[in-house]
Amino acid sequence: MLPIKNYIDAKKWLKEQGLKQFNSDTVTQTVKEIIFNVRQNKDAALFAYTKQFDGCDINAQNIRLTQEEIINAVKQVPSNILAAMRRAKDNIITYHKRQLPKNDFTADMQTGFIYRPVTRAGIYVPGGKAAYPSSVLMCALPAVVAGVQEIVMVTPPGKYLNPLTIAAAYECGVHEIYRVGGAQAIAALAYGTESIKRVDVITGPGNIYVTTAKKEVYGSVGIDMLAGPSEILIVADNSANPEYVAADLLGQAEHDELAQSILLTTDKQLALKVNDELIKCLEKSPRKEIARVSLKNNGAIVLCENLEQTAELCNLIAPEHLEICVTEYEKLLKKVVNAGAVFLGNYSPESLGDYYAGTNHVLPTGGTARFSSGLGVDTYVKRIGIVNYSSRELKAAANDIILLAETEELFAHAESIKVRIKK
Repeated sequence: MLPIKNYIDAKKWLKEQGLKQFNSDTVTQTVKEIIFNVRQNKDAALFAYTKQFDGCDINAQNIRLTQEEIINAVKQVPSNILAAMRRAKDNIITYHKRQLPKNDFTADMQTGFIYRPVTRAGIYVPGGKAAYPSSVLMCALPAVVAGVQEIVMVTPPGKYLNPLTIAAAYECGVHEIYRVGGAQAIAALAYGTESIKRVDVITGPGNIYVTTAKKEVYGSVGIDMLAGPSEILIVADNSANPEYVAADLLGQAEHDELAQSILLTTDKQLALKVNDELIKCLEKSPRKEIARVSLKNNGAIVLCENLEQTAELCNLIAPEHLEICVTEYEKLLKKVVNAGAVFLGNYSPESLGDYYAGTNHVLPTGGTARFSSGLGVDTYVKRIGIVNYSSRELKAAANDIILLAETEELFAHAESIKVRIKK
């Protein structure tokens, strides 16, 4: 099933894999044209692209869902699903409240800083064949916790909007929902149209066109990240259950053909058993054709001599999801430097984080966990520095400031100090 590699071969293979970030000149050119058109023609371009790409007729009267449409969608969702969604919501809120930054300024301090939320945030939620209410919760709730005043959601209409997606938005208090998707929706959020007011930050996953659009508009608006294909890396020893490991590898592989599923292990027998389990699981999967391509092209089992080698490869890969299924997982965790989210032990599968535990599932991919973090409260807040000197304190620092300003030949800067200390 999965090719089994040794440590040396795996390092070479991983370098050949490279960073899996979007880089298509054709897509970029198309997206730039869409963004330009939306900036120039606003609603007219939005409506035309929605007709062209989604086969739907929208206009200024129906682009935004009415409160009645939202309530009707919620009524279509079974009560047990709503209950599960609310329990997940509680966990996500509880976790993200722990991320709230603390202001550090009082009137008697010379310097400090305060945090303020952005005013308006835009959430992109994929549509099409599947519904992603979990992505709504993961994007909207950190914004709610941060104190964002206005949260708006855009999602492709298709033949109809999935009630699960709308219900999740409703549960988060998001009532400004637009039936528009793709690069054109990102452009509308970034620059505004007659129907959609521009936002300060755009978050949420999407296809290559959506991600490229986020890349293009960054700078005019903030974004969470440029997310690529989903990934899982599992580190396991002989204490791991091969059935569990196989299920989790397959769980990532079923996302799409570009998803990456890798197992690092010090136990050859475990490697063989996991492969056997994968074969069994794959045949039962409704998405086996997608998963088979993913596992074949992007999956591997790597035999390592010790846990030090697994830690080295983990930090080289910088995976979106890292499961540590070894006896001394705390010891290995201390060596982990690069990962989007870590799942410890045999009973903390990645899917627990996807839906319920409370940690965010919008995570860095393609090796970007080397320098970035998953979506959180900090995505929606800004840190503002504060300076608060008295006359006496400014006089004490004046000579140093004047010297530094004049050294840079910024004489008006120096003068702004001099005029204050004349007396």
